Amino acid sequence: MTEFSKDLIHKFTAIPTPFYHYDMGLLDRTLHVLTAEAEKYGFVIHYALKANANHIMLKHIQAQGLGADCVSGNEVSRAVEVGFDTQKIVFAGVGKSDDEIKTGLLNNIHSFNCESWQELEVTDQLAGEMNKIAPVALRLNPNVSANTHKYITTGLEENKFGINQWELESIVDRLTTLKNIRLIGLHFHIGSQITDLSAFKSLCIKINEFQQWFSHRRIEIQNLNVGGGLGIDYHEPDKHPVVDFASFFRLFHDFLEVYPGQTVHFELGRAVVAQCGSLISKVLYVKNGVNTDFVILDAGMTELIRPALYQAYHKIENITNPAGISKRYDVVGPICESSDCFGKALQLPETSRGDLIAIRSTGAYGEVMSSNYNLREKVQAFYSGEF
Repeated sequence: MTEFSKDLIHKFTAIPTPFYHYDMGLLDRTLHVLTAEAEKYGFVIHYALKANANHIMLKHIQAQGLGADCVSGNEVSRAVEVGFDTQKIVFAGVGKSDDEIKTGLLNNIHSFNCESWQELEVTDQLAGEMNKIAPVALRLNPNVSANTHKYITTGLEENKFGINQWELESIVDRLTTLKNIRLIGLHFHIGSQITDLSAFKSLCIKINEFQQWFSHRRIEIQNLNVGGGLGIDYHEPDKHPVVDFASFFRLFHDFLEVYPGQTVHFELGRAVVAQCGSLISKVLYVKNGVNTDFVILDAGMTELIRPALYQAYHKIENITNPAGISKRYDVVGPICESSDCFGKALQLPETSRGDLIAIRSTGAYGEVMSSNYNLREKVQAFYSGEF
């Protein structure tokens, strides 16, 4: 049964579909729990803009004092535009262009998370041309499995991300030749939608080994950036609207060996915003099929690509008729692609043309990954709750 109130559903009927609905009250509650749990250990949180870069959402997150984790020059510019402290902006990404690096340098960001020797060389050159010193963290590939979908695993040697352990010594030895680079930290990120916390324990153990490696060489590391990747409950969003930040941060406190004077940084995105968002769509047609009938929505993979791209699951609800007799449907969109499908053989209350359908947990990687494919218009957002 949906958690949407009758009053809210009534408001939905007056809004052109499809649209993204954001529950700002839930976002506020999530941020409160997140910051309270992080403050217990002095952890620094950077919100990952790639999860959702909606202006209103970002302004709300920034107002709570979080930093920003960016993976493009435009994300750096967006973070600056909405008021994030530039000294709380970190810039990651395996393929930063020269212009993107210059954007970070012009804004005096906290750190460039560098992923290769060539990137370090280019950053040093550009910083020299601008009479800047670029603060960098080395993104290291820990070769740790995140136990998640292969497309969102980033911490194995077979992935394109980070500096591999076997090339680290050569890179560190050559760092002294780069006069416009200042090493301030180490960066790690093993993947996304991680629900098995043992993966983070394995990451901590690996980071401890890297820490000893640098300590033996008397190289001081100020910051440990352990990335993000904490998953959410897509199957029961109303039972678990806020993720278990307490257990997540306690694990890092218990297993990560932090040296005196070091600061631990996190880059969380999905865990912050996913559950506060839903994609609201209207049923265009109900079409008879061989094994199941088709519910054809006015929302498609242009508004939510995750099911087509990752075979991702999202809970789907008929909020017009939540208690009707159950029937089996394939829920699909209008795009001219067979992959434009949100769910197959789903049990839903009997559904009719004009019913409103809520696709849950779309606050992350929904709006931000939307497209104009088939020349469809980008859709709007609707916000509920005080903010």
